[in-house]
Amino acid sequence: MDTYLMNERPSYTAYRERFLAAVQRHQGRVSHYEHPLKGRDGETLYTDVAEIGNPDATKWLIIISGTHGVEGYYGSMCQTLYLQGLDLHSLDADTGLLFIHLINPWGTSWLRRVNEDNVDLNRNFIDFTRPLQHNDEYDNIASVFNREAIEPEQRRINEQLWHDRAAEIGETSLRSQITAGQHQDPEGIFYAGQFATWSNQTLRTIFANLPKSCKQAICMDLHTGAGDFGHPMLMAITDHDYPGLEAAKKLFGPWLYTVHTAMGNTSDTGVSASVDGYTSQMLINAMHDKDFMQLVIECGTYSPSMLEHSLRFEHLHYLEGNDPGGHQEPGHSLKSALLEHFFPHDQQWREIAWVRTRQIFDQALVYLRDGQTHY
Repeated sequence: MDTYLMNERPSYTAYRERFLAAVQRHQGRVSHYEHPLKGRDGETLYTDVAEIGNPDATKWLIIISGTHGVEGYYGSMCQTLYLQGLDLHSLDADTGLLFIHLINPWGTSWLRRVNEDNVDLNRNFIDFTRPLQHNDEYDNIASVFNREAIEPEQRRINEQLWHDRAAEIGETSLRSQITAGQHQDPEGIFYAGQFATWSNQTLRTIFANLPKSCKQAICMDLHTGAGDFGHPMLMAITDHDYPGLEAAKKLFGPWLYTVHTAMGNTSDTGVSASVDGYTSQMLINAMHDKDFMQLVIECGTYSPSMLEHSLRFEHLHYLEGNDPGGHQEPGHSLKSALLEHFFPHDQQWREIAWVRTRQIFDQALVYLRDGQTHY
C-alpha cells in the first residue's frame, strides 16, 4: 500500500502525479481538461480522464473524484490505490475503467469545498433556462454565513440568530434546508450558482464523449464528510425510481442507502435530501438510454454543529480576502482544519475508507463482468 497516500499531508500536484503515474503503468489513455485559473501554488490545474482496458468495451466502471474540491483527496487516493493494485488480466475484453480525476481541481488545490465561483458543484446541476428556486429559509439566517459575519461582534449576534431559528423549527430541519443550497447569496454558504460552472460543463462534456461502444455503466461519485467517523456509506441519490436503482438494490442489498430528493425531504444519513442540482441526478438523466447505475460513496468524518464547522470558519476567512490561499496564520490553520475534516490524517480512517471503497469497486466490476449479485 502506498505509504505516502496513507500518511502524508496531500497536495494537488503530488496526488495528480501519483495518479498519472499509476495510469501510465497500465498504458491508460488520458485526456486533460485544463482549468482557466491557477492553483493555490501557481500550478496549472487539470481534470484528467483516464481510460483503462479495451477502448471498445460495452461495459464501463466510472469513478469520479473531487466534486467537492477538498474531498477530492480521498477520491484521488482511492483511484490511485486501485490502479496501483489492479491486475489488468482481471478485466475481461468487454469491460473498461474510466477515472475522472478531480472534476473540481480548483477546489482541491485551494483546499476549498466549493469551486472558483464559491459554487457548491453538487448543487449546480440544474436547468438554468428555468427560474431558479429561492431558498426562503436561507434568507432568515444568511448573515450567519456571509460577509456580515466577519466582524466579531456581528458574528455573535448572528450566531444567536441561528440558535433562535433552530429553536423555532428544529436544528435538523434548519440544517437540512440550509444545506439544500441557495442561488440568492453569491458570498454565502452552499451557493448553487447562477450558471453552469466550468466543472459542470466539463463533466457533461466528458459524459457526452464516453466511448460510443458504451451500453452499460456503473458510476461512483466519491465524497467525504457526512455520516459517522470512519463509516463509508454506499448511497443511491435520485429524485425518482429508475431501473438502475432497482439493480443496485439487488447488487448491494442492505449495504445500500437510498435517498430520494425533493425540497423539504430529510435523511438520517447526514446527506441533504432537499437538494436540487445533485451530480447524481444529472448523470441519471444524461445516461437515460443506457443500462446505468449511479452511486455515491460517502465516508463519514466529524460531526460538528454548523456554527462550529470548519467549513464556516474557512469560508469567512476566505471572504476577508487578505490571504485566500491560507499561506499565513490564521488562514493556514483554518485550511488545515478544513482538510482534516474532509480527509482525516488518521491512518486507520484512510485505510478503512480505502478498503471499503475497494470492495465496492470490486463488486461493481464483478457485476459488470458476470451479471452476478449477492442479494
